[in-house]
Amino acid sequence: MAYQHIKLPETGEKVRVVDNKLQVPDQPILGFIEGDGIGPDITNACLRVWDAAVAKAYGERRKVHWAELYLGEKAAGIYDGDYFPAETLEAIQDLMVAIKGPLTTPVGGGFRSLNVSLRQTLDLYACVRPVKYYQGVPSPLRKPEEIDVVIFRENTEDVYAGLEYQSGTEENKKLAKFLREEMGAEFFQDAGLGIKPISEFGSKRLVRKAIEFAIEKQRDSVTLVHKGNIMKFTEGAFRQWGYEVAAQEYGEHTITEDEVWEKHDGKAPAGKIVIKDRIADIMFQLMQLRPGEFDVLATMNLNGDYLSDALAAEVGGIGIAPGANFADHIGVFEATHGTAPKYAGQDKVNPSSLLFSGAMMFDYIGWTEVGRLIENAFEKVVGQQVVTYDFARMLDNATTVSTSGFADHLIDAINQS
Repeated sequence: MAYQHIKLPETGEKVRVVDNKLQVPDQPILGFIEGDGIGPDITNACLRVWDAAVAKAYGERRKVHWAELYLGEKAAGIYDGDYFPAETLEAIQDLMVAIKGPLTTPVGGGFRSLNVSLRQTLDLYACVRPVKYYQGVPSPLRKPEEIDVVIFRENTEDVYAGLEYQSGTEENKKLAKFLREEMGAEFFQDAGLGIKPISEFGSKRLVRKAIEFAIEKQRDSVTLVHKGNIMKFTEGAFRQWGYEVAAQEYGEHTITEDEVWEKHDGKAPAGKIVIKDRIADIMFQLMQLRPGEFDVLATMNLNGDYLSDALAAEVGGIGIAPGANFADHIGVFEATHGTAPKYAGQDKVNPSSLLFSGAMMFDYIGWTEVGRLIENAFEKVVGQQVVTYDFARMLDNATTVSTSGFADHLIDAINQS
């Protein structure tokens, strides 16, 4: 495939899907998007660490051939103001696996979120965010080591579908008139209006992915997180559809929490994944008081966004929280934080969110040794209290290093392992 500005490496092979399974060569071409703001600082640091971990794990047998792709401000400078060039989307679909730094999203006006647009255009319907504690990281909890959950957040529906109508516009007036006169709805005049679609199709494929992950990774439970006591026909329906897909498609692997108590005196049979549900606001409390009771969480878009950031704060903050967005086969891994423009170019910030998203990426392509080398090196370096400024201000007697300096220490730890 010929591209206008993207240059694929002359060496390496593309990842393919064969018989519905990802086929990864030993010399894959993987895409990366530098990102805006602090994106170049953290991306360049992480590329060095990832390459070092691959070399340590496999020697010359395996190597990633990186292809730079463009979104955001850098894309606008290359594609005559286009922040979202079509050929980048084509390249992601062609390469199957890519990782990106943070992208600019204006609040209020301006263009729509590039992250949301990317997810919807490529139908990256599952946002997956693991949250676990690494030894030595400062945490506000007394026992942060009890936290080890993976959040599956539906990515394409809910209020993030972008079906909003600004107060005062003709579209808003038309919708308001219909709701009041045809549907009997009551709400204040001149209200901004939004529509919250939650579908059976979208809900079931998200829960399906969460259950399959739990089966593959031998996790104990999948919890459906919702506000179905209030939004009965959207979030309540998500809960219902979640239970349905578990019973109808994965009955040999799953059991409901009610069945565990009614038939097994509260103890799940060996090999069974417990399907349970919790109201969203209670879930925030439970993840602080009894986090060890939860394993995989499946939820809708807005709940998942809130939960991901809140849980990340319990284990060190969003600066070290990894994430990825999946279609059936395409995986786009990402830094989960913003662009932090005031720190851009200062070689200062913590690269660990993108770093661990890379570890997720290597797990996804089956190179699991790479992720473990990165995690072990991280714990070793942080355990020595060699950290970037964000952790240094929460630790006594820490050694503060730059973004690139932190990468140097990680590479040393990987090479010495």
